Amino acid sequence: MSFYLAETPTLEAVATEDERALAQDLQARVAEAVQQAESQPPVADAAGVHQQAQDRLERLRTAERSLNRHAKEARERVAELSGKALESLVEAAASGKKLEFKKLDEVAVGDAQIRTLGQAIERLTEHLIPRAQIASLREEAHALQAKARVLERIAQERAEKVLEQLRGAVSQEMVLPVDMSKGVAGALLARAAGLKRLAVQVSDNADRIERAYQDRSTNA
Repeated sequence: MSFYLAETPTLEAVATEDERALAQDLQARVAEAVQQAESQPPVADAAGVHQQAQDRLERLRTAERSLNRHAKEARERVAELSGKALESLVEAAASGKKLEFKKLDEVAVGDAQIRTLGQAIERLTEHLIPRAQIASLREEAHALQAKARVLERIAQERAEKVLEQLRGAVSQEMVLPVDMSKGVAGALLARAAGLKRLAVQVSDNADRIERAYQDRSTNA
């Protein structure tokens, strides 16, 4: 390292002058810190609760698709039975035979099944799925906030460790500015800030869905 202090009073000390190596090392250290954060109990627990909420939402959506498929098949079956029942009545009446209504009983049972399936689908789409979606979004926002807080704590701990190591130099020089924004601590704080912004967006989305759900429930 060579410099002329009279012309360059502000110095920058780095482990290597290779900017690419510095960037790769920074990314590796940040990734390690993020992995460390994700293993912390508050973050892991929040992520687990969010996953449970997300799994419930997915199960309800799967149920909706399944019920819609059954309802479609039931409508097709009832339409076919109804057509055959009407044809039988017409043929019996034309030939003077006794009219049989057994096939109409099957149609009535099919219609009842379709109504029940429709009620179940309505229950899912109008109540269960919206509530599960709101819960999933709430837990996602909570998990993001929990991760952001842990990242901030890790960044704080790293910064304090670096400053502790620099105290020896401070004892020789009265002022030693340190720009944490360019290191791992700064990168972690930036990551935490991004997670907080995302958490706010997710929470706002949950609020929007909840207001729409409450409006529908009130006007129903």
